[in-house]
Amino acid sequence: MGHAPALDEVTAEDRIDTDHQRVDFYALGLAGCIDRLTTPLRQRGTSIRWETPHHGIEIPATAAALLYHSAEEILSNAFKYAHATQLTVRLAAVYHGIRLTITDNGAGFDIQSLGHHGFGVRLMVIAVHEAGGTITIDTAPGTGTGVTITLPLD
Repeated sequence: MGHAPALDEVTAEDRIDTDHQRVDFYALGLAGCIDRLTTPLRQRGTSIRWETPHHGIEIPATAAALLYHSAEEILSNAFKYAHATQLTVRLAAVYHGIRLTITDNGAGFDIQSLGHHGFGVRLMVIAVHEAGGTITIDTAPGTGTGVTITLPLD
């Protein structure tokens, strides 16, 4: 009888490969864990810019896990569809919360198509809302994509 791998160990064609290492927020921090997810994009030649002015704020494990898995979905979609040459990841403290913003200069998409596609994005939106957070997706065909997730830390 086989066993199902943990979420952070799952790899599939056209997905971000987390290199079969457990996510260790304690050792790497949230930014370090998310940075590991950018490796396939860098290997394709995408320039990754990091902005992390959060100055060591402590992020609860549940919020860190949600932001990590959201970044995994966003970066997987960028890897599969965007054909971006530049990507910016910003992790910042905001009033009583933490904000993750990922933007790319890629292909963008029609936000209305999420009704027929984009199951992973829809699940991400639901999870963020259930955690009391907000999410905005700014995109259109040919304009790149920006996703901003804000979670409360109170």
